[in-house]
Formats: sequence, C-alpha cells, structure tokens
Amino acid sequence: MTLATGYPAGAQVAQNEDSAMSRMAPRAGAPGSFADLTEQLQPAVVNISTTQRVRVPNNPFAGSPLADLFGNRGDETTREGSSLGSGFLVSADGYIVTNNHVVAPRGNADLTSITVSMVDGTEYEAELVGRDAASDLAVLKIERSEAFPFVKFGDSTTTRVGDWVIAIGNPFGLGSTVTSGIISAVYRNTGSGGAYDRYLQTDAAINRGNSGGPMFDLQGNVIGINNAILSPSGGNVGIGFAIPADIAAPIVERLREGKAIERGYLGVQISPVTDELADSLGIRAGRGEFVQAVEPGGAAADAGIQAGDVIVKIDGKEVTPEQTLSFIVANIKPGSSIPIELIRRGENEKITATVGKRPTEEQLAAQGFGQEEEDDEDALNRAPQRQGAGLIEDSLGVSVLPMTGQIARQLGLPRDTSGLVISVVDPRSNAGQIGLRRRDVILAADQRKVNTVEELEAIIEEFKDGNRSSILLEVQRPGQRPRFVPVKLR
Repeated sequence: MTLATGYPAGAQVAQNEDSAMSRMAPRAGAPGSFADLTEQLQPAVVNISTTQRVRVPNNPFAGSPLADLFGNRGDETTREGSSLGSGFLVSADGYIVTNNHVVAPRGNADLTSITVSMVDGTEYEAELVGRDAASDLAVLKIERSEAFPFVKFGDSTTTRVGDWVIAIGNPFGLGSTVTSGIISAVYRNTGSGGAYDRYLQTDAAINRGNSGGPMFDLQGNVIGINNAILSPSGGNVGIGFAIPADIAAPIVERLREGKAIERGYLGVQISPVTDELADSLGIRAGRGEFVQAVEPGGAAADAGIQAGDVIVKIDGKEVTPEQTLSFIVANIKPGSSIPIELIRRGENEKITATVGKRPTEEQLAAQGFGQEEEDDEDALNRAPQRQGAGLIEDSLGVSVLPMTGQIARQLGLPRDTSGLVISVVDPRSNAGQIGLRRRDVILAADQRKVNTVEELEAIIEEFKDGNRSSILLEVQRPGQRPRFVPVKLR
C-alpha cells in the first residue's frame, strides 16, 4: 500500500526518484487495532480514590482581627473531601505508581484512606509507601494472596516524535478508558520551572482523572506517566504531558525502597536568555540561563556566581531550553564538585562549585526565594511630574529622579540605597509593556551602577552608537529582590 495522499506532487516525484527517501517514508497504515495490546495491559491499570478530612474553621472571621468577637479562634469542624486519579502496578506483589498530586492532602486536609479499584471492580485499601512532590510521583502498596498483573518501564530516551502511544486511565472517574495518539514532542519544557520540567508531549486524549496513568509504546512498555494537560477550557485539546520513564523509574525505585530523594541545588534564581536579554548582553540568544539573584550562603554564592552571570554549561552539559539548569543540577549528587562555564560582562569564565542539597518543595515555598509578592501601596506623597523631552525618556520611555535619603525612606528602602527612581512610565514604551512602573529603582544599566541621570544617559548613548537595540537594567522594586530586565530602546 502506497501513502501518496497528502504529499505534494514534487515531493512524491522526489520520493520515487530517491531510494533513500523511500526508505524514510512511513510504513503503510496505522496499527489495525489496539485491542490485543489493550487487553494485555488494562488489568495492570487501576483507579485511585482518596478520602481526606478537611479542617474548616467554625468562625468565619478566623485569622482576622474580628475573630475574638465571634467565638473561639481555635474552633474547627471537619468535612470529607476526595480526589480521583489513575495508577499502574509495577510488580506482582502490589506496588503501584501514580502522581503525588493524586494522593497528596490539599490545604488544611489530612489523608485518611486510599482506595485502589481494579479493572474488574475489585477494591483494595492501599498504603502510601512514599511520595515526592518535586517529581510529582508517589508509590502505593496493596496486598492479596495471589500475584497481581503488572507492567514494566521502557526506555523513553529512544522515543521519537511521531511514535504511536496509547494512554490508559480513568478520566472523570468513568472507569478504565483507552486513548491513542502520537508523541508530539520529546523533553518539552513547559516553562513551569522546577527540577523536572521535561515532558513527553502527546495528542492522545488526556483529561482530568488520567493523572498518574501510564502511557505505553506499542511494545507495551510504560514510557511515560500522564501528568498534566494544557487547556484553556479544562478539557482535552490534544496537548497532554507525561513524565518520561527515564526520569520516573529511578525515583520510583528509591521510593519503593524507602530511601530519601536527594537532589542537587545551587541556590540561584534564573530566567531564560530571550532575544531582548541576549541583545542587551551582546550574546547569542537561546544559550544558557541568566542569573537574576543568588541565595546568600548557598552553593552558587560560595562558588562566586553573581547576579548578572549567564550560566552556559554545567558539569560538561550545555544549558539549553530543553536541558535546563534546574534539571541538570537536580540530577547531580549533593556534595559533588562540578565545573561551571559562564559569561560575565561579555567574558567567558570557568569556576568550580560544590553542589548543595535541594530543600523540599515546602521549604522552598516557605523561604520564598525569588517569589516575593508585589506591594501595590504607593508610599510617595505625590507623583513627580514628567521631565519632558530628554535622552532617557526618549530612549527608555521613563522619567527618573536621583535617589535621596527621603525617597528611600518613603519607599521602605535602606537610607543608603543608590540609583535612579522611576517617576513616570510611558505605557506605550517597551518599559511600560514589560511592567516597569513608578517607584521602581534602576540600580544599574549594562551591569554598571548608575547614581546620576548623566551616568545613565552616557550608557544609553554608548548603546545607540553601537546600534544595540536593548539595554539590560537592574531594577529594585520595594519589598522585592533586585532583578534584571532587558528593555528595548526606541
């Protein structure tokens, strides 16, 4: 059978003339049926439901200054909550893999029970063996006298875009459901950050309740664990994500053995090297990641990494959008000494760092490194007036004032803070579009400190003379850490 339909005439002629291209052409047709494969795999896929006890304050004003007027602040009642998801057996003695978010208690809740339902309707009470929030994986255990059907992890590193896959799970609690599709992308970085932002993307229908279920190749191996969807409506739109087996398998094995999951950690807040940022730094875009801030006392600080550096290689591995700094470091054993290559103010440098131990997700959230909330309260008594035409306003779209002790006090900053305070932002400018606003403080431009209007003007003139279209500003917003932002010149 020849698949001529859909090929442009020229491409078809080339295919006929080039034996190499003929060998590359897809084999005729899709699998005739997934029925035999499904019949073998479905018994190992389970439905998972949890019962949670949710603590709810009796006092509607609990936590507010009015609480004591309306009863005891500590009074609570409880109600039951639940969650639904999928999982799969990976051993005959009853070990089950699922997503952590399927079994993790939510908010003020305590997990009271986990029930596993087989495809034939048989139910088992499950024990939570271990869970890992960073990778969103969990391992459960069920018991019975006879062996359970189970499936095995495959090699996701050989997965290619266009490969057929099938997903089995329990969307919307309907019971065992099978969908099919292809691999749409491998090691997709979704931009969500974290240590494991690398997924297999598929167009096989994934919906709520599929979380934790397996994604199989046509040999019946688990190459991914269905984890998330991208959807404006909450339903399937053909963009689903699965945790690759090569990432999941070793973590699952450690959870089964009751071992702690230890990951490397540098202690940096990073951002991608966008076209604008690359232009402002005078480097190539898409290579490395930009250091916005360095955690005091962390591994990066001890190694001499500075805010404004671009880290391009770690332990011999290139830092790319597909292989992020967080992913590389997380998979390095804490205590390891590794080489790091970076760009600092246009110069290549090499340093050595001793990798630290990554805090838990709860500790990271509690310390709030790089996650400060914005404070919209305006402490200045009156907005300074627009300065009028000038190089800074014409080029950046902002008006600035030199920092004074009085302004620093009004902004809640240390009295010795230096820099230029933004007094007006033109909303039509790039500065306005990327979110700069009045009360932000420009600390540096092109990684050079600026304390006077003349210093900033001189740097802008340099950039314009060099035909540079973007400039890198270090900006301090009151109540937050300084951050670097590239701003287009106009």
